[in-house]
Amino acid sequence: MNPSFQLQGKNALVTGGSRGIGAAIVKRLAAEGANVALTYSSSPIRADEAVKAARDLGVKSVAIHADSADPAAVTGAVERTVAEFGGIDILVNNAGIAVFVPVENFKLEDFDRILAVNVRAVFVAIQAALKHMTDGGRIINIGSTNGDRIPMAGGSVYAMSKSALKGLVQGLARDLGPRGITVNNIQPGPIDTELNPATGPFAETLIKHLALPRYGTAEEVAGFVAYLSSAEAGYITGAHLNIDGGFAA
Repeated sequence: MNPSFQLQGKNALVTGGSRGIGAAIVKRLAAEGANVALTYSSSPIRADEAVKAARDLGVKSVAIHADSADPAAVTGAVERTVAEFGGIDILVNNAGIAVFVPVENFKLEDFDRILAVNVRAVFVAIQAALKHMTDGGRIINIGSTNGDRIPMAGGSVYAMSKSALKGLVQGLARDLGPRGITVNNIQPGPIDTELNPATGPFAETLIKHLALPRYGTAEEVAGFVAYLSSAEAGYITGAHLNIDGGFAA
């Protein structure tokens, strides 16, 4: 382990941490010594597996059932994290959903849920966490390179939700800078997960848009989160950082 990444004594909350990128983030932060709480909405078995993996690394971990579309549940997850660990130093807003449908057929209820999960929940979690976060804390949103570039039809609402995080982060960086709290977006491109496998139906098309002809891994994104959580990244804030194999190049 690189000692410059050590997060011993830190307390983290990862939303949507039961599988894919979220589970990889939970495990990486735990490997760096942080206590990690995670939220899940529909995968209790996978959530328990992520918690066990974190505990096996010698840290405290807890799974919290919370639908990110419910503001009370999001706030409750922050409060539960603080109650379990005694504070919160790192907030990773990873929970997100996507619906790709041509705009003329897009249902308003899907529009509302995307904004509720991808945008409102991020704001609610940040607002709740700031009541407990110590100076020098870290807020990291998992956005998407589609916030900059959406090269396929049907993704307009998803792209809008991810681009909204850019304005939020830039404004928050000004608000929170005096406290030494950094706030940044990580913007992944195609990442090999269950929902978007590297051998899936979209892979051949997406790989054509990449400078590096492969999907990324959840562990690579998790490593980026660990860096932004570390003391070494203390001068990075208000940034939108791509990890996309050159998708937006």
